[in-house]
Amino acid sequence: MSSPTPAPRLIPLLVVLASASVLGLAPILVRLTETGPAAAGFWRFAFALPLLCLLVARPGGEGLGRPSRWMLLAGLLLGLDLSVWHYGIVMTSVANATVLCNLTPVVVTLVGWLVFKERPARLFILALALAMGGAFAMAAAAEGGQGTNPVLGDLLSLSVSLWYAGYFLMVKRARTTAGALRVTFWATLAGLPLMGGVALVLGEDMIPATTAGWAACMAMGLMHVVGQGGVAWALGRLPTAITAVTILIQPLVAAGLSWLIFGETLTIVQALGGALVLAAIMLAQWSARTKTGATPEGVAPA
Repeated sequence: MSSPTPAPRLIPLLVVLASASVLGLAPILVRLTETGPAAAGFWRFAFALPLLCLLVARPGGEGLGRPSRWMLLAGLLLGLDLSVWHYGIVMTSVANATVLCNLTPVVVTLVGWLVFKERPARLFILALALAMGGAFAMAAAAEGGQGTNPVLGDLLSLSVSLWYAGYFLMVKRARTTAGALRVTFWATLAGLPLMGGVALVLGEDMIPATTAGWAACMAMGLMHVVGQGGVAWALGRLPTAITAVTILIQPLVAAGLSWLIFGETLTIVQALGGALVLAAIMLAQWSARTKTGATPEGVAPA
């Protein structure tokens, strides 16, 4: 019997685009939870866990199994990522917070190249530079007066790129031996106490004041399952650098929603920067077509 044909790259690419678009809801929902920033992350994890458990433990599913060290490290890094980023969302504009934290591709590309031997094509490096240029344009051109402390918020959001890159790389390693839902479940469980601990130490409001706040918390849980689960699935089938560039669609979604919901203006330069990011994503995917079409090493079951 012949071995099954590897899934085409188009499918995981579409999954990443859809997942990143869903994750673009995160900064909007954080502001609507009526809790502290880290507490919002705690409820995100808490509401996601029951659904993840049902999906992993369902008949015919992969089962919970035991977590690998990569899964636990991914959870700790994701907890650090969200703890810092949620404060950035409150202190600066949604567009800035989302764009600056997505400088992740720079870190991911370098580590993937040096550690995992995923050498990027020259055209991909050009796409990465264009994407970063577009991201900086979106952040630098934002109008002032958005958020409680824009400068500190920008710095916090920028630091998140390191934690998010670490999360990406740990998930990539975890996916060599486990499916996406199992990885996402254990990473979420590992990050839950960290998020709760940060919220308590900083004296945040833990409980939403209204039904709308609770609805936002539950929506974050569903968003986490769909968004992070989709990214984890794609990381088993795409190079980390390609995935990291593709999720730059997330700031565009967040910026558009913040304009509609919070009235945060989107300047012409920001709009042009967003268009540049989209063009860079397409260029990065086109550059990948010059590589072998084989499935990445260590692909795990879905």
